[in-house]
Amino acid sequence: MVNDDGTAQASKGSAVASARVAGDGKARTRPRGRPRSFDRETALEKALLAFWEHGYEATSVSDLTRVMDIGAPSLYAAFGDKRSLFEEVVHVYGARYGSFADRALSEEPTARAAVERTLREAATAYTEPGHPHGCLVVHAAANCSNPEVEQSLRDRRNANIAAFESRIRADVASGVLPPATDAAALARHTGAMIQGMSQQARDGASREELEAVAEIALSIWPRTGTHTG
Repeated sequence: MVNDDGTAQASKGSAVASARVAGDGKARTRPRGRPRSFDRETALEKALLAFWEHGYEATSVSDLTRVMDIGAPSLYAAFGDKRSLFEEVVHVYGARYGSFADRALSEEPTARAAVERTLREAATAYTEPGHPHGCLVVHAAANCSNPEVEQSLRDRRNANIAAFESRIRADVASGVLPPATDAAALARHTGAMIQGMSQQARDGASREELEAVAEIALSIWPRTGTHTG
């Protein structure tokens, strides 16, 4: 019973407060759910290597949690679903490993020089030790049953070809390349060489072998009598 002076009520209030403090103590030492206890960038790099090695379709969520050394709830909390994680991986890959074509196009004075640099750097990048060979954007699309992922990768490859075509057309307009140059076909040829070199690297071709292929590819480029590209 509660006394008129409120003593019993106060005791009850103290007991409740104590229980709350104890409960709070438990909450601090045993939080609900597992806290994120991994380095996000390290986990993302591990996911990148897994997708690069096996492709999108063949890399399962269980494969990802194993190589990233995290649980599925942590993966979903940090990266979203598999497709969202892959989109982030492709972005990181492009910035860290696959930007050599963009640099060549922006820094070289002619389309031919940009293509030459791109093919030579591809021969090196696609065969470097320490990571899977070839290009993730090319290889990850193999046997992909997700139409959105497949289309996204296709768009990236086609965007590269379009960028080369734009530079080739500019060289035609300025007289660096002959007026009869088929810019679309020459750009498509460049894309075929880059993608083919990726697969050749996956199949064991060395840097020197791919550089020799690049030399042959460059030999078909048209030239004018006054420019050396």
